Amino acid sequence: MITGSIVALVTPMTSTSDIDWSALAELVEWHVAEGTDAIVAVGTTGESATLDVEEHAHVIKFVVDQVRGRIPVIAGTGANCTKEAVELTESAKALGADACLLVTPYYNKPTQEGLFQHYQYIADRVAIPQILYNVPGRTACDLLPETVLRLAGHPNIVGIKEATGDLNRAEWLLNHCPQNFAIYSGDDPTAVELMLKGGQGNISVTANIVPRLMAELCRLAIGGQAELARALNQQLMPLHQHLFVESNPIPVKWALQRMGKIGSGIRLPLVSLSDVGQAVLNPVLIAASLCRES
Repeated sequence: MITGSIVALVTPMTSTSDIDWSALAELVEWHVAEGTDAIVAVGTTGESATLDVEEHAHVIKFVVDQVRGRIPVIAGTGANCTKEAVELTESAKALGADACLLVTPYYNKPTQEGLFQHYQYIADRVAIPQILYNVPGRTACDLLPETVLRLAGHPNIVGIKEATGDLNRAEWLLNHCPQNFAIYSGDDPTAVELMLKGGQGNISVTANIVPRLMAELCRLAIGGQAELARALNQQLMPLHQHLFVESNPIPVKWALQRMGKIGSGIRLPLVSLSDVGQAVLNPVLIAASLCRES
């Protein structure tokens, strides 16, 4: 089971929005050195929606090759077309990913039975550990706990990234799903509480900019050290909150640019962080000693 701090890694881009392979290699090395427990390549934060199929596969292979087995690599392979999700998941397996993360089918708003059959179909056809991903705020599609429970018995479905921030829902899943089924947070502000309740980790945006602190936070929370974990989480709360001042990954990419980790590139229809957003996020980065006043 993959546990701990799992970074939802950005995909660095040049000013012309081409993938910046050199910066991506440096980010991977930084995360390994800082103690990040696993990497999600080409998830939502990695701009999966704007990478074409060839780029998608290339980023996964590049990250797998750069990691060289030192930590697990989870490939984002979800789609709102079941056939496409199967193809992406098959590709990720062939490229050496350790697991796949599959977002709920967005826009077409399937029923719970449709969601069940979608995930079961993929899991029946590709023998790689698969993590469900529920983020209704972005997909207009909510994978309900009862449907998760139906899927949790499949040998290839090993966990869920629950990004609603609803701790009651997370606790229900922890109490009802098999013990070998991992419950990951996908919501940085509430992740520490989910892990203290028994969750196995956090698939994190904040880990992009403070990987060492997020790794420590997850270690403390999973280890049941509630007081220390909550104190560190309170320290990180301004980052958790203000990294969503505009749609993810706009703020986190701008933060990494301010830190000198990546360039300015982002893909349409996303655009760079607005002046208003910068005025909100910049003081938080300065207070956290992540950059200097400009």
